[in-house]
Amino acid sequence: MYKYIFTISILGLLFTACHEKAPQKKAVVKDSNGKKFELASVVHEPLSSSIQLPAVLEAYQRVSIYPRVNGFVKSVSVDRGSVVHKGDVLITLDAPEIIQQYFAAQSKYLQAKAVFAASKDNYERTLAVSETPGTISAHDVEVANARMAADSAIMNSELANLRALDATRSYLTVTAPFDGVITERNVHPGALVGPNTKLEGGAMLMLEQEDRLRLVVQVPEAYSAQLSASRQVSFHVNALPGKSFAGAISRQAGSLNDRYRSEAVEVDVQNVGHLLKPGMYAEITIPVTGSAHAMVVPASAVVTSTEKKYVVTIREGYTHWIDVQEGNHHGDSSEVFGSLLPSDRVVVHANDEIKEGIRID
Repeated sequence: MYKYIFTISILGLLFTACHEKAPQKKAVVKDSNGKKFELASVVHEPLSSSIQLPAVLEAYQRVSIYPRVNGFVKSVSVDRGSVVHKGDVLITLDAPEIIQQYFAAQSKYLQAKAVFAASKDNYERTLAVSETPGTISAHDVEVANARMAADSAIMNSELANLRALDATRSYLTVTAPFDGVITERNVHPGALVGPNTKLEGGAMLMLEQEDRLRLVVQVPEAYSAQLSASRQVSFHVNALPGKSFAGAISRQAGSLNDRYRSEAVEVDVQNVGHLLKPGMYAEITIPVTGSAHAMVVPASAVVTSTEKKYVVTIREGYTHWIDVQEGNHHGDSSEVFGSLLPSDRVVVHANDEIKEGIRID
């Protein structure tokens, strides 16, 4: 899915301006041969813009529900499309052997508890009688105390076993871990299920939270550094033409995908009306802010050769090549980074035929 999204994002990356500051002052000069060059002033101001990228809506929480113990499905309380709340009973399993093991552990615990109560009473009586000199030796008191401690340990062991089986017994009742909608159901009463039992559809149930969604977009490397949390974005989905939705960037992956050189960015979307559904494709518009160190020149002023990118400036009456790197674009303006000064003028329609060191009158 991400491969599809990222491929589209590379092919269909569009830019719309939020703010533009294009070079204002233009002039025409001639070289020694009379050839005319149109010049434009360099503007020291970041070029803000926005990018449009494909994205996909996902459930905010999505979980596959599997059985934790072996048993037969006794009842299924939900079906595909059922709205459930946290703690609601979804499936009840039947496993008589687990119930019997629980009752057996309960009996052993009660027996150990009774033995401990007897040994404790014996120790307390022995200790009380030993206060009369010459009646009971100190050794007998120590033996009674050791027996009480051993019986206490046995009782605690049986209690732990009982609690473990009680937890296992609770697995026979499958409940919803959060509010959501059942989107898949793959079991029916009578089916044998278990941790090692493979069902035809995979999990017993699929639960998704749909009142809150994640809009996931893969942002190319060139723009990931220009994003910031809480930045407002807008998007629309093809399934609902004419409707526009808004949200804020909630989280960024913080690292780039090694294969596609993109960063996963998520936008939390409130879906109270349930107009949106997980799996829908969307077109998202994200504003990006240019660098404070950027210079803005006409897009046609940037010359791209097999070796480098540069602009042609006029300094002290001669042409000079200044190496640059490009940033944001908008229409006929480009953000560039290099050894340019706000006082510089660049050739508007530059090409590699304009050599360095040409005399300009």
